[in-house]
Amino acid sequence: MRVMILEDDHWIADLLKQIVLSLRPGVQVACLGNVADALLDWQQHAADLVIADWNLPDDPGTLLLERIRRDNRQVPLVMITGRADRNSVMEVRPLGISAFISKPFQVPKVLECLERLLPPVDASPVTETSTSASLTAYLAELPAKDLDLPLQPGMLADLQPDPAVPPSLQMLGERWQFDPALTARLVAAANSSQYNQTGTPCLSLPAALRTLGPVTSLNIGLGLGLRKSAELQDAELQLQALAHMQQVERLSQRVGELAAQCQIDPAPLQTAAALHRIGELCVLHHAQLWQNAGNALDAEQLSQALGELSNELANRLKAHWRLPVPLRELIGACYVLPSNNVKRETLLMRLAASELDANPDNNNQARLRRLAGLS
Repeated sequence: MRVMILEDDHWIADLLKQIVLSLRPGVQVACLGNVADALLDWQQHAADLVIADWNLPDDPGTLLLERIRRDNRQVPLVMITGRADRNSVMEVRPLGISAFISKPFQVPKVLECLERLLPPVDASPVTETSTSASLTAYLAELPAKDLDLPLQPGMLADLQPDPAVPPSLQMLGERWQFDPALTARLVAAANSSQYNQTGTPCLSLPAALRTLGPVTSLNIGLGLGLRKSAELQDAELQLQALAHMQQVERLSQRVGELAAQCQIDPAPLQTAAALHRIGELCVLHHAQLWQNAGNALDAEQLSQALGELSNELANRLKAHWRLPVPLRELIGACYVLPSNNVKRETLLMRLAASELDANPDNNNQARLRRLAGLS
């Protein structure tokens, strides 16, 4: 089975893709960002369902749907639109639209709609396979776009929207502040061209939530929750992830205290704290997928992958998500401080991280406190 999604907003397209995959695991999903590419894709490949936005950068999505209807009257067509007026609906009535998805999405309704329209598939389970000889080789071969992080334990249940309680920015910020996967995706989305029109970098989770709004933020979170193995299942992987999550929370709390002493906005520093273990968490997430594909996972190869690839995967993730340079500098300061550093924020970041070291350097901490104006 193959599904085509025509949507120029990467984050909406990814959400729709995750919805489709949650309903029909193993289905092939093609995401296109403009009508020209979608028309070419339709000519070259059959599709069993087509989801198209109405407004695209080059042409209206109806142009694709008109072409599809000339070739095929049976393929279900779903139109994404912010239009809800009768005239707009009547305009596309000859195309035989199967369903309309209104923006902003209500994910449960989209799930119900696509479940009804997607053709049934063979009920036999989809078995993933890997040709890599080792976990380390598998991780090294993964393209940056496929790299990801696990959600915190219990976050899947927390992502389920309560119809009686509309999400608020404060509620989402409190629930998600220590979750690296959610923090990273929301900051990345808020810095993307779709949502950042000013060019001013978004450096924190609270700022990202304000930029995106509660509905879009929740939808991005729900999309993460629909992924395969969104949370870790293996007990050893869970245990290791918990240790990193606890480090995230401790560092976030400590750097917040230091920022308050210096009367500095703590939000960017706390967001950097949430992201300073993404390399290790990325290894653990993909180790779970490796294991799910039928591969044996032992402590030695996991330790090797964590030691050899955590830093590399973290850098690839930061580049792929296009995290702003000031935020990357704050994350980097958790580990090392450049000799020419003069920024108080990075000094506080390094100081907070050093205070949590197993073997703290008291002389260095005293020096950092002096430089930050805390002594």
